[in-house]
Amino acid sequence: MLNLLDADKKEIECFFEAIGEKKFRAAQVQSWLYRGAMNFEEMTDLSKTLRRRLDEEVRKGTISLGGITRLAALSSSDKSTEKFLFGLSDGNAIETVLMRYKYGNSVCVSSQAGCRMGCVFCASTIGGLKRNLTPGEITAQVTAVLRHIKDEKGYSLSSKEERIGHIVIMGTGEPLDNFDNVKRFIEIVSDPHGLAVGLRNITVSTCGIVPMIGRFAEELPQVNLAISLHAPNNAVRSTLMPINRKYPIEVLMPACEDYVKKTGRRITFEYALAADRNDTEQQAEGLIRLLKRYFREKNGTAGLCHVNLIPLNKVEETGLEGSDRRKAETFCSLLTAAGVPATIRREMGADIHAACGQLRLSENNPDKTNI
Repeated sequence: MLNLLDADKKEIECFFEAIGEKKFRAAQVQSWLYRGAMNFEEMTDLSKTLRRRLDEEVRKGTISLGGITRLAALSSSDKSTEKFLFGLSDGNAIETVLMRYKYGNSVCVSSQAGCRMGCVFCASTIGGLKRNLTPGEITAQVTAVLRHIKDEKGYSLSSKEERIGHIVIMGTGEPLDNFDNVKRFIEIVSDPHGLAVGLRNITVSTCGIVPMIGRFAEELPQVNLAISLHAPNNAVRSTLMPINRKYPIEVLMPACEDYVKKTGRRITFEYALAADRNDTEQQAEGLIRLLKRYFREKNGTAGLCHVNLIPLNKVEETGLEGSDRRKAETFCSLLTAAGVPATIRREMGADIHAACGQLRLSENNPDKTNI
């Protein structure tokens, strides 16, 4: 089966030629798919005869239009965040989050169904990895959210009133564990004839698969990189993130330094604050020393890096509690006073369990009450 959201233009052109149609139909269909069309009937510049023919090809299993179905949706009380649970054609489920900022719409997508990294604070890894997502299944999350926005505001599919301006690959799964498909997804959504999302408006988050960081720097140098750090030393990080046992901090940090040297891009370090685990003043001081060692500038500041402090959303199954706001502000103040750029991420979606994997976990465990 040819998933039209997986395929490139040439592959779709070949399909149309195989059924006796002109290959320019490929560009028409792709344009509609990237606007959020969910069926051929909505593609009004195709003849009715062709639309019926394409519907028949779907029924025959020759082609598909993405292969995801919305199973559930939750909206935060302030309407800034919406979380979607999408079902895949094989019965697996993934999550996608829409975040509405003053500067535009941002979507956080999943790259895998489940995850094998085992980070103890993350619900995504409970149950392990089911499989990688295809480029089309990742793209379908973005187009489904775009369609939702347009429907909500009563805009036509061809309207340019709303668009997705930023994409974060930070949902369920480890993107660098599915690098080839994630790379192809980025090529699709950044294509000027597709969703036209700028490469510098796309961020990939990784727990730190060191060999893939080098490949990322070579092949996607304009895309933002975020490293889930979460601790300033191996003793704490290994208890939170099993990946640290394979790629400890003394291996990870030189790879991050090399990334900055190769690309000239700032790197973000994500640091989820867990009460009494990684949020003490001593750990803040350890983080300062670590980052200044690898990113020191002549004036003593930590250049071309930024620490994104994240108030940890509570996930019952992990047993971890997030730090309170006062402690987060103290931690942030220590970093900035020492010349390490840092901010506390705005809390969004806590009332709809927007942490990765929570909605999916509820779907798989009906006795849970967090939907």
